[in-house]
Amino acid sequence: MKSLFIMGTPASGKTAVCVGLALKLQQLGHRVAYFKPVGSVTGALRNEDEDGVLMKSVLKIEHPLEDIVPFTAGPTYLSGGRHCPSLEAVMASYRRVSEGADIVIVGGAAFPHIMGCAGLDSVTLAREFKSTVIFLIHIQNDFSMDNAIFVNNYLECRGIPIAGNIFNNVSRLLLAKTEGVYQPLLEEKGYRSLGIIPHRPEIASPTVAEYFETLGGEILSGEEHLDRLVEDVIIGAMTIESALGYLRRAPNKAVITGGDRADIALAALETSTSALILTGGLYPDVKVIARAGERGVPVLLVHYDTYTTLERCAEITRRIRPEDRRSIELAVENVEKHVDWKAVIKSLS
Repeated sequence: MKSLFIMGTPASGKTAVCVGLALKLQQLGHRVAYFKPVGSVTGALRNEDEDGVLMKSVLKIEHPLEDIVPFTAGPTYLSGGRHCPSLEAVMASYRRVSEGADIVIVGGAAFPHIMGCAGLDSVTLAREFKSTVIFLIHIQNDFSMDNAIFVNNYLECRGIPIAGNIFNNVSRLLLAKTEGVYQPLLEEKGYRSLGIIPHRPEIASPTVAEYFETLGGEILSGEEHLDRLVEDVIIGAMTIESALGYLRRAPNKAVITGGDRADIALAALETSTSALILTGGLYPDVKVIARAGERGVPVLLVHYDTYTTLERCAEITRRIRPEDRRSIELAVENVEKHVDWKAVIKSLS
């Protein structure tokens, strides 16, 4: 039995790559299992790790979700007297899930270092599972490459085999630089690139529903349109004189503004806006609700200030649901078209 550990950072698209690789390996006749040692619970509406639920459905895994994802951790996991599982308990779940499989896809936590205090960080677990690692690089700027090189160096120091790196969810603006600068730099440092997957809004952009699940609050309008994609987030703090020109530059956006800024909210509704996120718990003017209803734009009222709301929005990524057949197909298509999956299989030999 071979183990392939998928690591990355938030928004690097670990879930989509796990789905695409797992189904591609199944198509090739391999018996594939999935394991996520440290899961997460997103928002107040769900109490299960969604990656575990998805992969259990997609791969038709018979094991209980408690074995597939034996532990979930939030940013305060050391508080409240909650006991972390032992490495032995995690290994026992891993052995049960991997029984009968040729290849186990292991999904990493949001960051490789998570649960390091308990000795359950992704790097330590990869070593215990005798996994081969694929690291997903989410390019935002040059610091993203610094992080990728650092992680590759660390994996190498720990004696963990690296199948390679995948540049995933690469925006159109950074695609040429990724091909001409980042990818050659990675290979110059001695690390393999397995491919570059361009950003595709239909699989990478979160929906309004995912913003609501993370931010909470109230839905004031447009509950039937929570499936809209959010491709960008804009802060509406400008003067009304400059608002329209600024707001027209970004399509399919979420606009964050104070509930008392009816002028900005109404201006945003005259452009391509997927959602209005009103901060401070301030109910808007009735004209905003009426216009949003006419335009079919969801309006979310949250009780955070604007800065905190923006910080929370940075944590939000697209989550593929078991019923989202189109996104699952696109995940497989991305692996087939943009990833050297033959090299991945060879690395497991």
